Amino acid sequence: MSSLAGHTGLDLHEIEEFLYREARLADEHDYDGWEALWTDDALYWVPAGGPDIDPERQMSVIYDNRSRISTRISQLKTGKRYSQSPPSNMRRLISNVEVVAVEGTDTVAGANFLLVESRERGTTLWAGRTTYRLRRVEDGIRLAYKKVVLVNSAEALSTLSFLI
Repeated sequence: MSSLAGHTGLDLHEIEEFLYREARLADEHDYDGWEALWTDDALYWVPAGGPDIDPERQMSVIYDNRSRISTRISQLKTGKRYSQSPPSNMRRLISNVEVVAVEGTDTVAGANFLLVESRERGTTLWAGRTTYRLRRVEDGIRLAYKKVVLVNSAEALSTLSFLI
């Protein structure tokens, strides 16, 4: 990663506003709005078994390119993903937001999160650290990369049929 000396990327306030909007869209099941936040070359990754696995060689909870993100959204919108019918009630708290690096035209940011998911089976807490690669485009900021490292990624996980 490049140094922050001479930082020309997004400022912290812009990043926080974007992350809060992304969380709200996901929590409120605004799948079209959430999907519109991604770049065409996007990658969404939730490692399994630890943060430093090789997703090309080892199992991941999610390792989606832009096409797979779109497919996942389409499946959720059909109403036939029964584990999400009705959709989970969710709220995320985002904290410890920081600029980590600037890589070309992308700003790399990190943040902690706590997600509360409520379903008929009970309430589940999901926590972790997310790394984002954000890019300014003509009409705003877009998400080029999102890596979600769950606190309990080395354990067996219950269904993650909603988007983290």
